[in-house]
This record gives sequence, C-alpha cells and structure tokens, in this order.
Amino acid sequence: MANGQWFPPDWPDRIRALADGTLTPVTPRRAATVMLLRDTDAGPAVHMLRRRASMAFAGGAYAYPGGGVDPRDDDLRVRWAGPTRAWRADRLGVAETEAQAIVCAAVRETYEEAGVLLAGPDPDSVVGDTTGPDWEADRAALVARELSFAEFLDRRGLALRSDLLGAWTRWITPEFEQRRYDTWFFVAALPEGQRTRNASTEADRTVWIRPEDAAAGYDKGELLMLPPTVATLRQLVGYGSPAEALAAAPARDLTPVLARARLVGDEVVLTWPGHDEFTKHIPNGGAAPA
Repeated sequence: MANGQWFPPDWPDRIRALADGTLTPVTPRRAATVMLLRDTDAGPAVHMLRRRASMAFAGGAYAYPGGGVDPRDDDLRVRWAGPTRAWRADRLGVAETEAQAIVCAAVRETYEEAGVLLAGPDPDSVVGDTTGPDWEADRAALVARELSFAEFLDRRGLALRSDLLGAWTRWITPEFEQRRYDTWFFVAALPEGQRTRNASTEADRTVWIRPEDAAAGYDKGELLMLPPTVATLRQLVGYGSPAEALAAAPARDLTPVLARARLVGDEVVLTWPGHDEFTKHIPNGGAAPA
C-alpha cells in the first residue's frame, strides 16, 4: 500500500449496498478518545497503542486510548471539577447529561487503557502515582463494568478534572460500517507523577511518539491507522508543548466529520469532507483499492 490507511476488505460491498438502498446504517454509539501528550527534549510526544491484529475492527492499527460511553457515565452523581456541564454541553453540541457522559468516558477509558487518571481530591490538584494492587483492583472492576466511574470517584474521594481536557475534533464512523461510533477527540497533558502503561487487553504495544514521526510512519506505510488518527496527528504538528495544544483546543471546530460514498460513473468515490488525502476510488463491482 502507498500509505498505512486501514481499509477493510468488506467496505466496497457495503458501500455499494448503501448506495443501492439494501444496507440500513446502524446508529453510532457515543465514544471518546484522548490524545495524551507529554513534553520531551525533541518536542511534544503523544501516547499511542497498537490494536491487536486479532481485533475485528482496525486490527494492527495505531490509535489513542478511548472507547464507548458506559450508560452509567450519564450519572449526575459524578464528582466534577472544572468548566460546568452546561459549558461542556455548549462546546460539544449535546445535552448536559450527554456532555458529562462523553467527558467521563474520555477520563475513564484513559485510566482503563493507559493507567492515567485525570482526577484529583480538589479542583486544583491531580492524583500522583496510580499504580499498586488497590488501584489495579479498581481499574479491573471498571473494565469489567462491576464498578461505575461515579462509584470509583466516590470511593477514592476524587473529582473528575474536566478542565484538563480540551475538545479537539469529532468524527463519526461512516454509515456503511457495521461498528459505528460518534467519537469526540480530546487533548490532555500527562499529569505530573503519573506514567502510562499498556493496561488494555486490546493492545499489544504502546509508544510515546512525536506526532510528526507517527504521521511520517503512516506516509511510508509502516504504521497502520484510521483516517481520524492520521488527521489529528497532522493537526498536532507545530505545537511546542502540550500546554500550547490545550490552549488552542477551545477554538477548534467540532463539526462532525462523516465519510460519504457516492456513485460516480463506473466507480464508487469515498470521501472525508475536508480531508482529501483519504479519498478512495473503488471500481463499481470491483475490489478494495490497494
């Protein structure tokens, strides 16, 4: 392949089925993912994980920690610090309970998959070391959905630090994909005293990598990625620190990016609005592009 764009073999058939009306799109599930940044001597680096090759969706692709909203993330008992739920709702373009759920999912999934917790005992502090048997027991209970995030925070006497997250962009999985997500991407800085680890059962490798190096690896076909991952990596290039990226987040456009497929002559054209580099031309009746 010319680059590392992930493209499943069943997409051409599903695109054609959508075009001829025989495929009914599924409703996307709310989700959140976090581009966790830290300073290095060579500039900001982002934390990425590689999905196991055995995963049905995007196996072998590099991504950020994240996942779907747990219905209990809507729980209004969640301890909260930072911008109000109303402010978040206005910024994310959803209702207040949905805004809380999306932010909770971002924080919870980052803790579940990377062991990093954006929460603290008060609005001006963040927990330090989150390793150890007791922390691991709670993390495992969250992953198993035996413990809600609200219960976890209450047990620990912590409040979610929503001010540590900057909403960056929003992508919706194409209508022809059977596993659809409406995903909000956030930026955050690695809290002092905490460290990442591969805590996800879905990943076989984690790395800290400069956004420009990760994007270059994709361009060379060495790193497999989905379009939103590549797009966000390119957007992060040029920021001199995590703080600069966080400061830029409030001005970011959160209009959802949704891929479109249309029939043009003898081919199906797949486009992501505003991201021409991901355009695919698929022969109508042919196979996936190389």
